[in-house]
Amino acid sequence: MKRHRAWENSPRPLSPRALCRRLRKCYGPVRARQRRPVLDQLIATILSQHTSDRNSHAAFERVRDGFRDWEAVRQASVNRIATAIRSAGLSNQKAPRIKAILEDIHQRHGSLSLEFLRDWPDEEAMEYLCRMPGVGPKTAACVLLFACGKPVLPVDTHVHRVSRRLGLIEARTSAEKAHTELARQVPRELVLEFHVQLIRHGRQVCRARNPICDACVLRDRCLDWLTRA
Repeated sequence: MKRHRAWENSPRPLSPRALCRRLRKCYGPVRARQRRPVLDQLIATILSQHTSDRNSHAAFERVRDGFRDWEAVRQASVNRIATAIRSAGLSNQKAPRIKAILEDIHQRHGSLSLEFLRDWPDEEAMEYLCRMPGVGPKTAACVLLFACGKPVLPVDTHVHRVSRRLGLIEARTSAEKAHTELARQVPRELVLEFHVQLIRHGRQVCRARNPICDACVLRDRCLDWLTRA
């Protein structure tokens, strides 16, 4: 009964705008970073999966230093690519994926560039990227947001967890479905800030295990906290 009363009496979720306002006071503003070429961003995003930023950045730089260009990577063996990206972890999975993506782009266009996606409508660009081997909605959204400046919201584990705890999405909403549900709620001009601020909060305070609830500026809207209150 206690759990049901807590949920029934909980306040309405903060709007994305109000949520960003609170987090901005804690973590500072979000500044758009310099945009990479679209293909660079795609490969960097694949390398970032299931590893730290430090490790993925090191792997990306080693690829760029070790190969003349993406065409050289396409022509290289999977083993050589895996060796270059070993610091990113899961290299035996990521290397064949990267090679398959480069082959796919080359077969479609005869060259290795995705710069044309900057001019495509958001939905068409998402569909195009998601047809590539091993590219899902989160990876595609990261590419479009960070390389193309398109207001497409990536939902990673932090965004998914914090959104669920704050009642922006239902508890059982999958990460894939959360892309659609959150896209309806977050204004286009706030997509970048919403994404980055929730990642900051998820890493520093609203962690998956042992969240630091006493230091959380969103505690009064957290359904997990209210069920324990």
